[in-house]
Amino acid sequence: MNAGPAAKVTVIKHALASHSLAILRNVDTPTGIFRWHSDQIAGLLIAEATRELATREYEVTTPLTTARGERLARPLVAIPVLRSGIALIGAIQRMLPDTVVGFIGLERDEETAKAHLYYHKIPADLSGHPVLVLDPMLATGGSMSDTLSHVRAQGAKDITAICVVAAPEGIRRINDEHPDVRIFTAAVDSHLDDNWYIVPGLGDYGDRYFNTL
Repeated sequence: MNAGPAAKVTVIKHALASHSLAILRNVDTPTGIFRWHSDQIAGLLIAEATRELATREYEVTTPLTTARGERLARPLVAIPVLRSGIALIGAIQRMLPDTVVGFIGLERDEETAKAHLYYHKIPADLSGHPVLVLDPMLATGGSMSDTLSHVRAQGAKDITAICVVAAPEGIRRINDEHPDVRIFTAAVDSHLDDNWYIVPGLGDYGDRYFNTL
């Protein structure tokens, strides 16, 4: 892994992530293949982002004897930003089936790029949990910043944002408004265009994943 353009950004370096990202970028990739590689890259991002989670030892009984094992010290909470964030939730549910999942729905106004809240269902107290906020495309950073503010209001202090692709503009906003939040991404792209889409990007992640083009 290499550090990204800001202190709290990690761009994962993995051959499989690069392979899947190129397929996700390709405009000709069909929905089924897009979904498969989205799941692959999400798993790699989550594995890297959770690498240093605190664990505690306990004793397990094997078929032959006993052995020391480790389990997560605190329950993990994943919060996908609706709608595209749902595309990343399957990977973490496969890796940690008991993960608590909350939802925050934010919809972007295509003319202003500002997001408004339309749904909110997360645990009342997040103070004792590591929280992963899932949003595949970090563009302006508006939806992510608003989500992080809602998560903080519920007491969260240990927060990591997971994005497949990030724009420098979004990274700067998160670093300015939520400087303690870690960002894990597979790529930091060039810039946002006049319509606030990431360039080169991969288009609208939610539309491509859910086949609503």
